[in-house]
Amino acid sequence: MKSFLIALGLSCFLLGDLGAAPRPNVVIFLADDAGWGDYGHSGNTQAATPNIDSIAKGGVSLDRFYVCPVCAPTRAEFLTGRYHPRGGVRGVSTGQERLDLDEKTIADAFQAAGYATGAFGKWHNGSQYPYHPVGRGFDEYFGHTAGHWGEYFDAPLEDSQGRLIRTQGYIVDVCTDRALAFVQQNKDRPFFCYVPFTTPHSPWAVPDKYWQRFRDKPIAQRATVPDQEDVDQTRCALAMLENQDWNVGRVLARLRDLGLEDNTIVLYFSDNGPNSWRWNGGMKGRKGSTDEGGVRSVCYVRWPGRLPAGQTVTQISGAIDLLPTLTALAGIPRVGDKPLDGRDLSPLLSRQPVDWSDRMIFSAWNQNVSVRTPTHRLDNTGQLFDMLADPSQATPVNDREPALAARLDESVRVWRQEMFGAPAASADAKPKGKAKRAAGGNAVDPRPIPVGYPEFPVTMLPARDGEPLGGVKRSSGAPNCSYFVNWTSRDDSLVWRLDVRTTGRYEVTIDYTCPEPDAGSTIELTFHGSRLAGQVAPGWDPPLYTNQDTLPRPAGESQMKEFRTLKLGEMSLESGQGPLTLWALDVPGQSVMDVRRVTLRLIPAPETERQRR
Repeated sequence: MKSFLIALGLSCFLLGDLGAAPRPNVVIFLADDAGWGDYGHSGNTQAATPNIDSIAKGGVSLDRFYVCPVCAPTRAEFLTGRYHPRGGVRGVSTGQERLDLDEKTIADAFQAAGYATGAFGKWHNGSQYPYHPVGRGFDEYFGHTAGHWGEYFDAPLEDSQGRLIRTQGYIVDVCTDRALAFVQQNKDRPFFCYVPFTTPHSPWAVPDKYWQRFRDKPIAQRATVPDQEDVDQTRCALAMLENQDWNVGRVLARLRDLGLEDNTIVLYFSDNGPNSWRWNGGMKGRKGSTDEGGVRSVCYVRWPGRLPAGQTVTQISGAIDLLPTLTALAGIPRVGDKPLDGRDLSPLLSRQPVDWSDRMIFSAWNQNVSVRTPTHRLDNTGQLFDMLADPSQATPVNDREPALAARLDESVRVWRQEMFGAPAASADAKPKGKAKRAAGGNAVDPRPIPVGYPEFPVTMLPARDGEPLGGVKRSSGAPNCSYFVNWTSRDDSLVWRLDVRTTGRYEVTIDYTCPEPDAGSTIELTFHGSRLAGQVAPGWDPPLYTNQDTLPRPAGESQMKEFRTLKLGEMSLESGQGPLTLWALDVPGQSVMDVRRVTLRLIPAPETERQRR
């Protein structure tokens, strides 16, 4: 009864008279690879982030907010309110980033409640429909569904129908433009607008006007170990964040101009720790680490008049909490019945009386697991740290607090078993050497790629989701923006594992490059007994983009180029699972071609066309 009365009182406080009060809009900003220490509100004196800071000053700052060490897992936890292994997210590329289709998302909940839903930017939880955003509760999408993107200026980006469109301008500005149009279009109805920025993730590329502010700027706040820091990368990351702050300001101004500010929940957070060694409040770790610096993020929430301004919540919280919290604030039910790992934070945000028991938040990546309590962290090696007295994790306290260390170690074992199964219940079970490389990294996910949904007829098959066989390789160690190279022999092939959902005719195109002297190879695409052959022509060998980056591109990332589209023809595909294989029947030159993607478009059956008319 007591908890019911508290919940009832909270609902009345937040929503007032449900029959009269309009449902709040929701705008969520997600930074990519920004650290806790990159913001003025956190104490950074080197970058100006007034618009992002204003969300905290006008609302609530979650002071101990935890995400995952890398991008896709955090996004999955935000979307579902559940730890990412539960939803099948095991990596950041090659299909391992896909969120299982039986998971329901926060966008599903808001869409079911009658909200207009849109996402604009980096998705990173599955590219092919129904993994695509428009299959996960979003009415509208514009951005890139893969992980980090290789082109930040005039980038080819994907629309709601799965079509690539060559844009003009800086990628963050372009996606924000789309978000602004969505807000404008839906100003008279409740909307849920998700803006997952692409920056400050590499490549290190930012408009020159921002770079000039930092190019020669002394960096006074340094990484804990200064020798680890690349100062130019720090400068570029902060320049990217100032551009991002400008774009946040554009959205906040549009809400204000439309008279929507007071009835819009605005939330800002990042997906992991900083992507380079730079000042981060003295915390240990960066992106990829399960230590405090790798998983602590800012999280600011503003709802004028409904949430107190300038408040700080000190209880630990995380991305898993955002779904139950935002649905509670909006007064809508969640969709789905799978148990949540997250908690509804709305009583803490609104300073309502509530019994708030202690909890643990787990962080995992590459089978490394750490656990955070309100006062301590047990790291992935089993060392215990008092985070109140030693936030830099300098001195383990296992000897002083053996009982707590043992209890947390057991909690990690149980969590491992629940998430990964019995073989992975112990840290000693982590794969090593060749087994480690085979188990993760760039291994292609065994789940086949769905193809052939009439409601979403276009399916792109990028290089990152295929398997290079023979001498073929990806253009970089980071698969997301790679392409296939070194195709020189009839013994080479490219393979994508498909699940064809609809028997029918499919239009096939290939995005390629090929030096003019090598043009003319005959290629063949096969799926079960169906075959389609054609010739690689004309030659198309554009130069690599060399003027996009502010700083040299990190090793392992592809230099991009302009690909040409080869219309291979039409091919009949029977429903079912199997390999789609592309190989060469003859190779008259030194190579066949470089391949960025194969695209399949389901051609509507004649009766379907007549019905549409």
